Amino acid sequence: MPIQVLMPALSPTMTEGRLAAWKKAEGDPVAAGDVLCEIETDKATMEVEAADDGVLGRILVSAGTDNVAVNAPIALLLEDGEDASALDGFAAAIPAADAPTAANPRTTDAATQTAAPSGRAGERVFASPLARRLARQAGLDLGALDGSGPRGRIVKRDVETALAEGAGRTPVVAEAPAAAPSTPAPAAKAPTAADPVFALMPEFEALPNTNMRRTIATRLTESARDVPHFNVSVDVDLDALLALRTQLNDREGADYRLSVNDFIVKATALTLVKVPEANVAYTDDAILRFKRVDISVAVAVEGGLITPILKDAASKGLATLSAETRALAEKARAGKLQPEEYQGGTFTVSNMGMLGVKAFNSILNPPQGGILSVGAGEPRPVVKAGALGIATVTTLTLAVDHRCIDGATAARFVQDLKRLIEDPIGLML
Repeated sequence: MPIQVLMPALSPTMTEGRLAAWKKAEGDPVAAGDVLCEIETDKATMEVEAADDGVLGRILVSAGTDNVAVNAPIALLLEDGEDASALDGFAAAIPAADAPTAANPRTTDAATQTAAPSGRAGERVFASPLARRLARQAGLDLGALDGSGPRGRIVKRDVETALAEGAGRTPVVAEAPAAAPSTPAPAAKAPTAADPVFALMPEFEALPNTNMRRTIATRLTESARDVPHFNVSVDVDLDALLALRTQLNDREGADYRLSVNDFIVKATALTLVKVPEANVAYTDDAILRFKRVDISVAVAVEGGLITPILKDAASKGLATLSAETRALAEKARAGKLQPEEYQGGTFTVSNMGMLGVKAFNSILNPPQGGILSVGAGEPRPVVKAGALGIATVTTLTLAVDHRCIDGATAARFVQDLKRLIEDPIGLML
């Protein structure tokens, strides 16, 4: 029986994507791990690998197709020994794809696969559809097997090996049915270009929304509507930081070029270590206080915005952070970021100072509890030691989720951050 190749979920929030290109043609042999096609998500274009050996028998979704639902069949793979006659009438029998729910999340692995609870302390088992079917028929517990496929997936040969060795023959516990999702209250719909009101406006060009733009619209609408934000702003003197930056960049043999943003990211990470109550996320069950600081850095890309992550930023030096930031920004603009490079940050820094913006308020990036907005450094009048003078000053604005970060915590965070930036030698310790 042909194996269905399903549209994978390449991120936890992905519900549909664009099938950008096929890398195999009908009739081509396929080995586990071969790249089958490219999928364009809301953030990047990613390769999808085959989970099983076989022959690409039929392509069900052509290249360039938009809005392909997660878990929808996109191709049929012939197993060893099957010929094209096995495809006859098969397309009509393909079941409709189930939409992902909170109780039944899709895997983020790029290859087509399914997941179910295993016997290994609650871990999830990743296996190809064929391997899962063979295991079910033979009464094998997939949780007792080791996968030899891409990224440790259990594939057909692993099941066959287990059957030959007599391993894994324990009853398979059926997966509990997913709880029915609650029905959300109907939300107000955005207007479409065909709405009559636009007929009264000047002539316009309709630019179709990309997957990225639709995702940004959905997530920011939900954040602004559902998360109680409040903002705290502070003016920061940058003169000492700028002097240290010049000194470091002018060092003989320096193979780096530090930016002001590199210093601010490092200072933010160290402040989150000092004020861990701000490195948190809210859930209905508990406030999650993260043990590591992973800073998401907002990067403008064509058609939207993406936030690649500087992992464990507090433990890295300025030169390392600078190099990682540049590399991630280049990958972001090229659409080559992997999901683990832009998902899972604990706090975001968004800098529009280089665009001349004096100050701004950001919308939170759920589920993170905080985001720092960085304005332009500019000469402003200041009072030092009772005398009026001029200093290079920037305005930093912290937006937080009031469900998990209180006013006193937010105030302490910006005060500590201000002290560290104004006395930047602490960044070197």
